[in-house]
Amino acid sequence: MAFTETTTVGYGSRVGNSFKAIGSGLLLFVIGTALLWWNEGRAVKTEKMLDEAGSAYVEMENPNKKDASLEGELICGTAMATTEDSLCDAQFGIGAKAIAIRRTVEYYQWVEHAQEKREDKLGGKEEITTTYTYTKEWVRRPVESAQFKDPAYQKKNMVLTTVDDQEQWAENVSWGAYQLTESLIHSISSSEGMELALSEDLLKQFDKSTQTAYERFYGVQKKNQQPTQQPAQQQAIPDSIRALLSDSAKAVLDSLQAVNDSINRQMENAENKKDLEYVHQASNVLYFGRVPGSPEVGDVRVCFEKIVPAKVTVMAVVDGDSFKPFKAKNGKRFQTLVMGKKSGDEIIEAEKEANTMILWFLRIVGVLMVIGGLKGIFGFLSMILKVVPFVANIVGWGIGVVCTVIGIAWSLIVIAIAWLFYRPLLGISLLVLAGFLIWVFAFKGKDKLKEMASGMKKDKQLNPVLEK
Repeated sequence: MAFTETTTVGYGSRVGNSFKAIGSGLLLFVIGTALLWWNEGRAVKTEKMLDEAGSAYVEMENPNKKDASLEGELICGTAMATTEDSLCDAQFGIGAKAIAIRRTVEYYQWVEHAQEKREDKLGGKEEITTTYTYTKEWVRRPVESAQFKDPAYQKKNMVLTTVDDQEQWAENVSWGAYQLTESLIHSISSSEGMELALSEDLLKQFDKSTQTAYERFYGVQKKNQQPTQQPAQQQAIPDSIRALLSDSAKAVLDSLQAVNDSINRQMENAENKKDLEYVHQASNVLYFGRVPGSPEVGDVRVCFEKIVPAKVTVMAVVDGDSFKPFKAKNGKRFQTLVMGKKSGDEIIEAEKEANTMILWFLRIVGVLMVIGGLKGIFGFLSMILKVVPFVANIVGWGIGVVCTVIGIAWSLIVIAIAWLFYRPLLGISLLVLAGFLIWVFAFKGKDKLKEMASGMKKDKQLNPVLEK
């Protein structure tokens, strides 16, 4: 069931907020401009560094043997990353000989979703209708439901237990005859599930505390317990009767008695073993809750993973028995570790593609920030006219178009000037394009307005004639 909340913002408050937005719009415009400038320089320097690294590296044929001739050289080689370090998760008493161990935690919670609808009213007021909906989801952090808007969902969340995420990395990881640095070690991603071997006492402790938390929130759950039928005890045959039996019959009776005793012991062990109702183990997941397949609000699942030895390719400068980053002439540094076997050319090409993706992503972000900043600066013009929403919407649309054109043109100019320092030909081309956009907008737009004005003037001159 959705919960709806309606608020009204007065005309005076809206105009005041629009003037306040001028400062934040200006700040956003400056940050967007700086981002565009920095991004172009970063991309060019990175590309030049990768070109330099691509022509300087040498293939390390046998990383399992140290080669003094490679000291200080940028190498590319493939070998197994291994470790003898043993890591332990002290809270759960489990560990492994691994490059890293990691635990991640999720909580089953009610989550609030809000959707706004804004409507301008005559007189400059704005009516904001917010619709809140609620869904149960697995999330990485407990959700504070006391702040929910719908009273029916307030204080609906709880957690059976709280567990922190944790990550431990081995300090000593070998790569052939060399040792990997911390940054290279953290690039290894050969993860797999950890085997859980929690002690029975710890599991019982978890089960008891989880049950207490569950019953405190949900109340005591009634259990349909069936009376346990005790296994029929086979009566021992009296010695007087055994004396009358043959040896073969005695052997058969002794065999049957042994089987019966074994069954009785198994039943007794089953009775003495207490089933855990609130903590469950499955693969590499420890689940706190009653039914893992049907989660309830408050359930918690903890996933355990480890980073295992794997074949990796390293591209870095040899520094004794370890490595250091490659430093290009422009000061940019580079070292990398990738999973599997890769050639140096493949790594350089992949890095260039990543550099291009980052370049265009930050370009888009920068342009949007510039446009958003301009809209924030000039937004008060349309806000003043909000007393007549129809007129304000037309003016607002026009301001949006103008800010978008100017924002794109300004961004192209910033990008072009930045590139003039590195690649003059492309920079000049971008400046020409930006100038063309400004010319089209400033002069062609003016000519279009003149044509429209001239057409309106002719219509007025023709109207008296038609009326006669």
